[in-house]
Amino acid sequence: MSEYEFTISLRIRHPSVEPRTITETLGIEPQHTWKAGDPRRSPAGEAREGAYRESYWMGRLMPEPQLSSGRLSVESVLLQTLAQLRRSHAFLQQLSSDGGVAELHVSVFVRETFRLDLTPQTLGLLGRLGLAVALEVHPHSPQGGDPATGS
Repeated sequence: MSEYEFTISLRIRHPSVEPRTITETLGIEPQHTWKAGDPRRSPAGEAREGAYRESYWMGRLMPEPQLSSGRLSVESVLLQTLAQLRRSHAFLQQLSSDGGVAELHVSVFVRETFRLDLTPQTLGLLGRLGLAVALEVHPHSPQGGDPATGS
């Protein structure tokens, strides 16, 4: 199995939830939030026309990209993350019932073929928690190295 780097974040969209409620319930500090009805802003913080139609919350579940190893893989970190999120099962179910969507966003940076093996246990936990998975596979390093040379 080739080495790869990866990051995992949790993204939540909801018709009206207060982002602070998500932060307090999950105990995870977000990197990006906005509330439905707030004035839109550019990534640089400049005012844009209109208002957000839905609330958004995104929290990184890892401080920086991690290099895979014999003990660390996307699969193992996903399972650890799901175990942590099980404490918030009722909250995640309520978000879904209210029309919200929660997804684990996985970015993988590879130089060679990548394979993701999700066990029935992991898939079952994802389903019970109402979590979608978005997988982005990038053919290079997040550090900006040249994929042709591996540096």
